[in-house]
Amino acid sequence: MNMTNQIALVTGANRGLGRQLTIELITRGAKVYAGARNPETVDIPGAIPIQLDITDPKSVAAAAEATKDVTLLINNAGSSTGASLLEGDWDNIHLEFDTHVFGTLSMVRAFAPIIERNGGGTILNILSALSWFSIGDAGAYTAAKSAEWGLTNVLRLNLAPRNIRVASLHVGFMDTDMTADIQAPKVNPTDIAKIAIDGMEADSLEIVADDTSRKVQKGLAGGVASLYPQLFQAKE
Repeated sequence: MNMTNQIALVTGANRGLGRQLTIELITRGAKVYAGARNPETVDIPGAIPIQLDITDPKSVAAAAEATKDVTLLINNAGSSTGASLLEGDWDNIHLEFDTHVFGTLSMVRAFAPIIERNGGGTILNILSALSWFSIGDAGAYTAAKSAEWGLTNVLRLNLAPRNIRVASLHVGFMDTDMTADIQAPKVNPTDIAKIAIDGMEADSLEIVADDTSRKVQKGLAGGVASLYPQLFQAKE
């Protein structure tokens, strides 16, 4: 994939990884629609701000109507409420799934026909190392990201015959507003944006962007015992 020829839509483009993806795409010559709930917060030279709330079907439909030349969709918009599955507020749990699962699916359903009509292209879903692994906290986010991974795999198969490649990006904690309260090693979103776009240019289907995600991916083969050894420790 040559980014110079691409017309991209990035969701959640006003900050964090979405902002860096937008900047990197423009640097490489792509035309970029920068989706945000409040488009006036998009201040990236060369970007085309567009109002977009992926949890609102009317907003998604309006964005699709306004961007009929898209060939690359990056589903980056996210939420992180920190909600527990057992004790968390139901509204927060619903928000995680409405954003990462139903919001992502809504975008794909709206834009896959557009990308197909434009000769095919790519959809990149921004996932997480937490798509594959749980730390126990923020269970609603982890469960929603895991569901988004499953959704991504189904869509890979469904859309391949329509000349649409569905790729995924797995990454650990990034140094963004969303993780400001988390005390853990974090990677630079500018670096991850470059890795993500390098992966798309190489036509990769799965982009594993950092050491954390590579370690978790390797552990998947070992099953529950490998991922969660604490469950097998003898109780005193």
